Amino acid sequence: MDAKLWSDLFHPDISILEKILRPTIVYLFLIIGLRLAGKRELAQLNTGDLIVLLTLSNTVQNAIIGNDNSVMGGLIGATTLLLLNYLWTRFLFKHEKLDRLVEGDSDLLIENGKLNQDRLNKELITLSELQQAAHKQGFGSLEEVDRAVLEPGGTLCFFGKSPSAETERHNELLKRLDQLSQELAKLRAT
Repeated sequence: MDAKLWSDLFHPDISILEKILRPTIVYLFLIIGLRLAGKRELAQLNTGDLIVLLTLSNTVQNAIIGNDNSVMGGLIGATTLLLLNYLWTRFLFKHEKLDRLVEGDSDLLIENGKLNQDRLNKELITLSELQQAAHKQGFGSLEEVDRAVLEPGGTLCFFGKSPSAETERHNELLKRLDQLSQELAKLRAT
């Protein structure tokens, strides 16, 4: 094997300290940037949002690795990101107030079956996007939804009306069938 090959693979072109500082700076920037961009960016509700997230990772790649294409440099950068994420998650777990500041609070998009248009506008979520998300969770329409919550991590949670309109119709039909059965039984008895 060629000595240059091994050198290129395992000898970082920049210092180890720089390999650790670069991903740290990018990681902190992305945490702040995604928080300011809102929960919608995390929810990946439409094609544009997904494209932004995918290209964002490619955009910051060179900022993380610099001019270094060595395997060792990549491993150091990846290890730094994983370690930072582990430490950040543990830190936020122990500091609930800071976690809420960083992650934000839930947004109630539908309450008691009524759309909260102000919250939808704030999060830049269209009615069509909300309907699509409801369909993915098994709701035929937003009329079946009692509450819809956009969680800090970008997850949309839907809670159906209790009982659903379909269940109410079913129960009403059963009640009427019982009445008809009782009337039929009385007619047969006479």
